[in-house]
Amino acid sequence: MSSSVTLGGSSSAGRVIGPYLDRIIKNAAWRKHSALVASCKSTLDLLESVVDSPIDPASPLAGLSAANADAALRPLILSLDAASPKVAEPALNAAHRLFSLSLLRAEIDDVSASGDTAPVATRLLGSICACGVLGDDTLDLAMLRVLVAAVRSPAVVLRGECLVQILKSCYNVYLGSQNAGNQLCAWAALVQILMIVFTRVEADAMEVELKTVSIMDTPDLADRSLSDSNLVHVAQNFINEAMVGSEIVDLGVKVRESGVGESDDAEGEAVGLSKTREDGFLLFKNLCKFSMKFAAPGENPDDPLLLRGKVLSLELLKIVINNAGSFWLTNERFLGAIKQYLCLSLLKNSALSAMSIFQLLCSIFMALLMKFRSGLKGEIGIFFPMLVLRVLENVLQPSFLQKMTVLNLVERMSQDAQLIIDIFVNYDCDVDAPNLFERIVSGLVKTALGVPAGSTTTLSPAQDGTFRTESVKCLASTIKSMGAWMDQQLRIVDFSPVSSDFDHAIENHNALNGEEGTTVDDDLHTDVNSGLSDTATLEQRLAYKIEFQKGISLFNRKPSKGIEFLIDTKKIGGSPEEVTSFLKTTIGLNATMIGDFLGERDEFPLKVMHAYVDSMNFEGMKFGEAIRFFLSGFRLPGEAQKIDRIMEKFAERYCKCNPDTFASADTAYVLAYSVILLNTDAHNNMVKDKMSKSGFIRNNRGIDDGKDLPEDYLGSLYDQIVKHEIKMNSDTSAPQNKQAISINKLLGLDNILNLVNWKQNDEKALGASDTLIRHIQEQFKAKSGRSESVFYSVADTAILRFMMEVCWAPMLAAFSVTLDQSDGKFDTTQSLLGFRYAVHVTSVMCMHTQRDAFVTSIAKFTYLHCAADMKQKNVDAVKAILSIAIEDGNYLQEAWEHVLTCLSRFEQLLLLGEGAPTDAAFFSVSFPEPDDRFQKSPRAANLKKKGNTLQNPAVIAVVRGGSYDSASVAPNVSGIVSMEQINNFISNLHLLDQIGSFELNHIFAHSQRLNGDAIVAFVHALCKVSMAELQSPRDPRIFSLTKIVEIAHYNMNRIRLIWSRIWNVLSDFFVSVGLSENLSVAFFVMDSLRQLAMKFLEREELANYNFQNEFLKPFVVVMQKSTSSEIRELIVRCISQMVLSRVGNVKSGWKSVFMVFTIAAADERKNIVLLAFGTMEKVVRDYFPYITETETTTFTDCVKCLITFTNSKFNSDASLNAIAFLRFCAVKLAEGGLVCYDKNTECGHANGVAPEENISSCKDDFVYFWIPLLAGLSKLTSDPRPTIQKGALEVLFDILKDHGHLFSSTFWINIFKSAIYPIFSKKRRIYDAQHVSADNSSEQLEEEYSNSETDAVAAGCLVDLFVQFFDDVRSQLVHVVEILSSYIRSPFRQSASTGVTALLRLTEHLGSNFSELEWRDILFALNSAAISSFPVFTQVVDTMSVVEIPDETLTYSDGGEYSDHEPVIDDEEDANMEKASYAIVRLKGHIAVLLSIVEIHRKLFEVHQKVFSAAHISLFLDAFSSIASHSTMVVSETFLLERLERACSLIEIPDPPVVPFENECHQSYLKFLQCLLVNNTPVPEDTSIESLIVSECEKMIQMYLHCAGYTSAKHGTENCLKVHLVLPLVSAKKEELSARTSVAVSAIRAFQTLDSHTFRQNLSRIFPLLVNLIRCEHSSREVQQVLCDIFQSSIGPIVSSL
Repeated sequence: MSSSVTLGGSSSAGRVIGPYLDRIIKNAAWRKHSALVASCKSTLDLLESVVDSPIDPASPLAGLSAANADAALRPLILSLDAASPKVAEPALNAAHRLFSLSLLRAEIDDVSASGDTAPVATRLLGSICACGVLGDDTLDLAMLRVLVAAVRSPAVVLRGECLVQILKSCYNVYLGSQNAGNQLCAWAALVQILMIVFTRVEADAMEVELKTVSIMDTPDLADRSLSDSNLVHVAQNFINEAMVGSEIVDLGVKVRESGVGESDDAEGEAVGLSKTREDGFLLFKNLCKFSMKFAAPGENPDDPLLLRGKVLSLELLKIVINNAGSFWLTNERFLGAIKQYLCLSLLKNSALSAMSIFQLLCSIFMALLMKFRSGLKGEIGIFFPMLVLRVLENVLQPSFLQKMTVLNLVERMSQDAQLIIDIFVNYDCDVDAPNLFERIVSGLVKTALGVPAGSTTTLSPAQDGTFRTESVKCLASTIKSMGAWMDQQLRIVDFSPVSSDFDHAIENHNALNGEEGTTVDDDLHTDVNSGLSDTATLEQRLAYKIEFQKGISLFNRKPSKGIEFLIDTKKIGGSPEEVTSFLKTTIGLNATMIGDFLGERDEFPLKVMHAYVDSMNFEGMKFGEAIRFFLSGFRLPGEAQKIDRIMEKFAERYCKCNPDTFASADTAYVLAYSVILLNTDAHNNMVKDKMSKSGFIRNNRGIDDGKDLPEDYLGSLYDQIVKHEIKMNSDTSAPQNKQAISINKLLGLDNILNLVNWKQNDEKALGASDTLIRHIQEQFKAKSGRSESVFYSVADTAILRFMMEVCWAPMLAAFSVTLDQSDGKFDTTQSLLGFRYAVHVTSVMCMHTQRDAFVTSIAKFTYLHCAADMKQKNVDAVKAILSIAIEDGNYLQEAWEHVLTCLSRFEQLLLLGEGAPTDAAFFSVSFPEPDDRFQKSPRAANLKKKGNTLQNPAVIAVVRGGSYDSASVAPNVSGIVSMEQINNFISNLHLLDQIGSFELNHIFAHSQRLNGDAIVAFVHALCKVSMAELQSPRDPRIFSLTKIVEIAHYNMNRIRLIWSRIWNVLSDFFVSVGLSENLSVAFFVMDSLRQLAMKFLEREELANYNFQNEFLKPFVVVMQKSTSSEIRELIVRCISQMVLSRVGNVKSGWKSVFMVFTIAAADERKNIVLLAFGTMEKVVRDYFPYITETETTTFTDCVKCLITFTNSKFNSDASLNAIAFLRFCAVKLAEGGLVCYDKNTECGHANGVAPEENISSCKDDFVYFWIPLLAGLSKLTSDPRPTIQKGALEVLFDILKDHGHLFSSTFWINIFKSAIYPIFSKKRRIYDAQHVSADNSSEQLEEEYSNSETDAVAAGCLVDLFVQFFDDVRSQLVHVVEILSSYIRSPFRQSASTGVTALLRLTEHLGSNFSELEWRDILFALNSAAISSFPVFTQVVDTMSVVEIPDETLTYSDGGEYSDHEPVIDDEEDANMEKASYAIVRLKGHIAVLLSIVEIHRKLFEVHQKVFSAAHISLFLDAFSSIASHSTMVVSETFLLERLERACSLIEIPDPPVVPFENECHQSYLKFLQCLLVNNTPVPEDTSIESLIVSECEKMIQMYLHCAGYTSAKHGTENCLKVHLVLPLVSAKKEELSARTSVAVSAIRAFQTLDSHTFRQNLSRIFPLLVNLIRCEHSSREVQQVLCDIFQSSIGPIVSSL
């Protein structure tokens, strides 16, 4: 060993090379390799003599000069060129050591350079690469090792062609070696080399950190024979040795990096790439070319070696793309290389049918999607349909492995949420791009639904099942990714609905399918336009695309309508040129429809056709080429006239572009027709006799202005058409799959037309057709001419709404069908997972319709409505819906109803499983007898294990099952339950044991975590479900009702705003159910409400809040509307219990409490009234301070309640007690300590003054308490029961008298207005004479008679109250007097008397205190009363004028003449006499009223004449005068009086005292005047008392004279004759004259009282009257005596003085 170390001398390079040269010498054949041996020896000798020298830039070996280095390396080159493995191996080892230790330093451009002029390092590397042709396995490994070391060495710079040659050498080993280990090592070497090169490209430097390839971590090789673990281990050791050197020699020599790092400065980047990156670019380009190497013409296209090479190249490209960094995306040249070379490679290789190649293409395409989608938007839009959708949408005739590869690709895509969203945003929302996302989902759904029934397919059932499973998995993964992305963007924490069971199933399935992960570069979107975060912009683009495609769809049905729609919606311009552009460039238009539109004869389509043809340039084209080009964009219509128009324009355009071709356009026109006919003839299988060339030529003779076209020209044209059919571009594609149409119709989807339609070769089903590839190439060319479209990235979750609108219906169909048809654990798990995430996304995105659809579907799949048919998957559906309730409860809203319905049914089944009796057993519901067949079944005994519950008919209905939508089983469900159903039902109950009651109750306990809107929706849904349960006619249940109570308890601590919203829902529910016809249900509901109320009342409510009132309002509503006395009694008992047990906590709830008792007070059931009053009595007596503790309005409610109790018809004692309690309430109010005093304190402190100073203002606040009480009592005074009426009056005025000293003047005014005046308002309306008529006279009279005592009490109490508190109520004097005046002017004597008495009492006590103005108001009111009563007489006159008073003689003596009509006569007489009686009573009452007014005037003057002023006297005079005049008018109605006299005679009642009335009025007036004269009372200046006395005496004497029958001489005889004819009247006149004697006497005496001067002045008026008195007849001597006196005392002196 020591000798070998010394070989090569002391230099570093010598010590490395020496031992290997010695080994070469030993292994060489002396004769064959003599020159090699000699060279080795000379080199050893040279190395022995040299030492490490200073740096020589030209030297390839460190430490040696250039000459010595050349000499040292020459033996190695000779050994490698010797083509002997024995000598080549040591040379390769030596080279490996030199490269590993970085002793060999050079820049190698091209290893193909040879000769002595080539650098020695270049020749060495070229010889190394040439060793691969020897076919020796050892040499191959050694060569690979050296090549890896050379590439790895930072001291050796390998340029583009050199790297390519190295790759080729490794390729040769991989492809040519028979040793699997060598092949794997070659593969590893290639991977390692590429990793090194592109790592340096990324860093743009040679000195980078390099990583050794881990073969175990690389994806599976396409060549499965190389996957043996032993081979992998050997290859891994090999690559490790090649990458790691034993030691590094540091000679202080800097590594030469010629041309490296130029891109570090900005200028270098602007100019171009650095050499390092140029090398990488060239290497990548050649790799792409390697992958596109196809068999030469004549060679076997399926050559395995060629295929392996392509597979290797694609694998390497995949590795390069997977490991590409951000530089690839940011550098336009590298990105361009991907577009130009890699995409071309993908395109060309897609035509191959090898599965390994297709899988690699999919892997590379996936890598491009993951890393380069932002830069390859257009390319992805072209390749995606070709690689993915073409296979995915093939349902009937797919290749199993190919489609599985695509499904795995789609699954990997679906796991990247951002990728899915980017695809939707940039393609489905781009009008110029295909709808990739929609078509992916549609293809997956088609696959998930399986092969349609009746269709022919190449798939086995197992393969079809695998496809369906994978498709559902992809759909579930897609919606899951969308949900995860949404949660991440919205910061929704901890949404992971997949349980551990789900995880385990998915992991197992993934392991079976060899699923692998893909690492995505985090910097993917660093340079991507993210400006589309504005959702409105995205929505506009999407709406534009949808509308544009709507126009395309309409065009494909009705072209003219489609064009019109697109122009109207401004999707295209309205000019013919713009429409032409649309027809030529828009993908998806039906070619036949384009032809039909262009052939239309209407003006606009004709212009479009001309513009379409004129847009084509046929210049330089042969006629066949031109017509083929022309017809490539549309299909000629079938109508000859349309074809004629199109061909005519084509011929014109062709001749214009090629003017020298034909003599005229007619030639082109005819020839065009001939070519079309030839094309049809030659390529239509229906044509048997084909046209020959000669026939074609013959048919076209003389068409060129009578001349023939050259035969060669026509023959050539014939050959072109026959060999190559004229086709449109769209003819290269097959029509759409029929299944797609049927599926679209099934799902209600309007899929957009495919941009590329596929025509698959039956023999090579895996590869794309040549036509397809050409079509793709054309798209690439078209794309290259346009500017690159912008790639958008969206972070706004609103995009998910648009995505879900596209995919929700297909996904719903796929998940539903899978869940319905499959019982496999994995299938059902994936479907349920998809459902759960779909619910999550649609819920959060507020897509209510879609959310409800998913929730409804999964609820139906629980099969809880048909338990006998349940399976494990249905139990899993129950678990899923429980998870949805917990995880997405905040977003379910209306969907809660479906969830809670399932919970209700689940709980019912749990109870049945436990053998518990049904809820119906606790209700009073009658059930029909159980099915006899069920009872007698021999297996029925087995059911006793579950108790007798299963024998209940309601349970039998559950076993029988029903539809999901049926809330309950109908009462008369027919049908027999089979034993199989029963057994299935029992076994399925055991399945439900997987879910315990804990999970069920957890949802309700979890409700505390729901947000405000969610809990309201939850409660609303729970109420609906509970309503359905309780209203079940056969099986009412209380599960949801009990949960309502629990929910309310759980959420009672929520803020009041939310709790109010919750209670609004609960309140309506309790009211609805409380009014149920099923009393047991209603009882339970009311008791549940009581429980809630008791819990709620435990919470203390602050002042001025109203929630307690709202909480108890359901009791009020049910109390009002319930027709059941039992329910009403229960409510009263519940309220009583709550109030008495929680009285301290009741605040605003008092209002509802009193409302309930108020309703109870008016109830028809005595026990309810007494029960409520008992509680009311205790509340008022013991807990009165609580009533008004927080709110003033509650006292009003209390008073109303007590007042209502006074109206009770069952017990007068209760009514009187209620009135007594009203007095008690008044006492409590008067005692103080209520809110008023709190207000005093608050008011005082607020204003900064002492409470005593503020008492007056705060006393006004009593109105909140006193007014309701007093007004209530006031209202009771109109009660029809006298005892209540009287009691209310007494209590009202007693309260006012006892506590009036607490009231302010302002408050007294309120009391009068609200409590006192209403008592008398009705009476005032009755007493108004104008409102009294004969029609209702009897009723009013009876009412008056019955109320007379009460009226007297009321008036007396009013006067007493007014007198007592005159100082405070003085302002109400006018109104009080008006009230008393209304009594006085009453047509009824009792009332008038009451009024007079009351007014006199008022003036007696307060007269001295009245002011002049107040007296004037009193007197004016009396005068008004008098004047207002005058119309009564007019009414009497009117009444009597229409009444027929029968003559007494005629009625009784001649009645026999009318005996036939006696009933009629009697009825008429009775009616007349009743009216007459009414008139008599009214007149008497009228007289009494006026006399009362006269009397009260007289008494007022007598008592208070000293305080009256002249103005007052004027009012007195007006009153006396008007009444006296009115009395005279009454007496003057002789016709009326005669009829009244006759009526009184018939009905035997006294006549109205008309004459006494007149006498009294005039005498009172005269006495008043005399009193004024005697007392010298001040009177108005313009008033003469003497004149008034004279005038009144004159009237009085005239009255007497008229009664005595004295008239003037002119009429005396006639009058006398008349008087003597009616003899019976003589005595009546005498009686009247006797009655009027006092009038005459008073008048004469009044004359005597006049002073002499006045008497003399009026003697001319007085004397004739006295003379007439002497002449007339008198009934009494008193008149004569007075006449004698006046003549003696007054007339005599005057006569004697003459």
